[in-house]
Amino acid sequence: MTQAQPDKEWWTAAEIAAARLPDLPRSRQGVDAHAKREGWAFDAALARPRQGRGGGWEYSWRLLPIRAQRALIGEATTIQVTPARPDRDEIWTWFDTLPETTKDKAKRNLRIIQEVEALTPAVTKAMAARMIARQVGRSERTIWNLFARIDGVAVADRLPYLAPRHQAKTPTGVKSKASQEFFDWLKADYLREDGPLFRPCWRDVVKVCKAKGLDYLEEQTARRWMDETVPRVVQVFARQGEEGLRQCFPAQIRDRSGMVAMEMVNADCHKIDVFVHWPGIKDPVRPQIIMIQDVMSGKMLSWAIDLNPNKVAVMQAFMRLFRTYGLPKGCLFDNGMEFANKDVSGGAKHRFRFKISNEEPMGVLAMMGIDVRFARPARGQSKPVERGFRDFTIDIARDPRFAGAYTGPNVLAKPANYMSRAIDLEEFIRVVDERIHEHNAREGRTSDVAAGRSLDETFAASFERTPIRKPTEEQLRLCLMAQYKRKLDAKNGQITLFKNAYWAEWMSEMAGEWVTARFNPEDLHEGANIYSMKGEFLGYAPCRQKSPFQDIASAKAAGRDEAQRRKKYRALLKEQRPVSIQEFAAQLDAVPKPVERVPDTPVVQLDRLAQIEQRRKGGLLQRPLPAPDENADQRIKDFTVEREKRRADQPEPPAQAAFADLFWQALDIERRSIAGEQVSEREAEFLTRMRQLPEYRAKRKAYDKFGAQAIG
Repeated sequence: MTQAQPDKEWWTAAEIAAARLPDLPRSRQGVDAHAKREGWAFDAALARPRQGRGGGWEYSWRLLPIRAQRALIGEATTIQVTPARPDRDEIWTWFDTLPETTKDKAKRNLRIIQEVEALTPAVTKAMAARMIARQVGRSERTIWNLFARIDGVAVADRLPYLAPRHQAKTPTGVKSKASQEFFDWLKADYLREDGPLFRPCWRDVVKVCKAKGLDYLEEQTARRWMDETVPRVVQVFARQGEEGLRQCFPAQIRDRSGMVAMEMVNADCHKIDVFVHWPGIKDPVRPQIIMIQDVMSGKMLSWAIDLNPNKVAVMQAFMRLFRTYGLPKGCLFDNGMEFANKDVSGGAKHRFRFKISNEEPMGVLAMMGIDVRFARPARGQSKPVERGFRDFTIDIARDPRFAGAYTGPNVLAKPANYMSRAIDLEEFIRVVDERIHEHNAREGRTSDVAAGRSLDETFAASFERTPIRKPTEEQLRLCLMAQYKRKLDAKNGQITLFKNAYWAEWMSEMAGEWVTARFNPEDLHEGANIYSMKGEFLGYAPCRQKSPFQDIASAKAAGRDEAQRRKKYRALLKEQRPVSIQEFAAQLDAVPKPVERVPDTPVVQLDRLAQIEQRRKGGLLQRPLPAPDENADQRIKDFTVEREKRRADQPEPPAQAAFADLFWQALDIERRSIAGEQVSEREAEFLTRMRQLPEYRAKRKAYDKFGAQAIG
């Protein structure tokens, strides 16, 4: 701000007397006496010894009385501009940004001010400043400068005003310069998703600059320039893409304490790092587990193991969940095809795979009223089950019973005994089930919901007081995704699946028809549900168990069943046939016989033998034979001569262009159309006809894959 000040800052006693200012003596001796009485000389900031002959003191005009100061300011011919003192909010905001060492200096300065003020009642302020200056090793002028900083400042706001305000030193060196092309090329080469190192990028850019005679920066200077001009987050985004940008900011923190058991489950698949002997496959494989977890408690509720994730395994895990715990309200899925297929999640309002249409059929979960949601792709923190999978890599994959079969977390971290052993499937399933139950029963969980309890205890505490919907048998049958189309036996209606026979008495009525059998692939002896080809449920067919060849008891039981069936169907036949065949035959004989009627119209009888003889000789009707045309040969000769003459008079047709030339012509038209250039109607029609040719489509695929060398 601007502030009016006298033309002169320092005044001697003689000059003050000569100025004849109000409230001050008019003689030098009087001014000296007034200054001694007021103690002006003790204020080191506003009084100083006079340089030159005679000595004495010089005083700042600020020591003069108020009326004298106003008189000097009124006589001033210039207005000086002094920096404005920052206000309270501004100074505290600035102070908060200072480093801790600078704040400590401000605290020491405040302590000096407080000590001086504490001594002032006992001695004069000047004497107190002199004593404290000697005590802390500072000069008196420094202490008076500190008081000048806080002049008119409230006691509570003194600290930020006492902080050092060092000005940056003016650079004395010459600033490095480089051409704009150097900066642009360096950004283009370094800020790309390949993530190159800075030094190779700098070398390449310098090589181009030298070839073109352009100025460039040294490596360290260029590196500092890059960090100063391009923010770190922008660099990460340019070099690591959206994933790197996402990691620059903390993930969302979600609270599960307000949820209840079975309010939502989340499902995902995990490939276990163990080699297993899979039936029907020669080499060992790494099985995958489909896991369903309760979101509130984190408990692993149900799971299914298969060679690869698929909808059959997913619905097997859900059927186990439904039978054991009931129907959840919602489900959070991974974006894999095993979950996003329309048989499982059809009807979902949103998913990141496949097209959503109003005509698509409802999936099994939608039929049961389960709200289906999908987590964002490549977002492990969106699915709580991923935390459990991390435990599986330790507790299951490295189980002592799997020693020698552990594969390692990746191809670069294989163990020394890699692939020295493979586990049988039955043993693998048994150990996995055991470890998952231990995972749920382990106490001391530190989540906000568990609070030291196990996952089993946390889930049970909420499950007992939460109403859960229970599925019906019809709803459970919807989970049987394993299905095969088979033709029933033409005689008895029996169906065979995987060398197991399924039959029920009602199937004999549908012998020879095609049906769809749905079954549990984990338990083939559980039986099969039979559906018509239209999807109508027909009935349940139990699995027929084999009996020993010499088992008399089973033979007698089979005989009893056969006798009961004969008796049953004999009674049914009697009900369906109330009239015997003899009674019907008698009714047939009682029907009056029709009387033969002789026609009145005479019938002309031909001599059959005469007709046959006449036909042998040449037919009953003799047609005249056509007479030969004697001029036919001459007309043919004349036509041939005339055709050759017309052909000789016609010009030779132009040679047909090779198909490769037509392909390049169509490609040029397409390029100009994409670039927005004008294309005639004739060229557009030509391009349309070419795109319909199979040969053009084949060459276009070859061109897109291998380039121009594939066309010739």
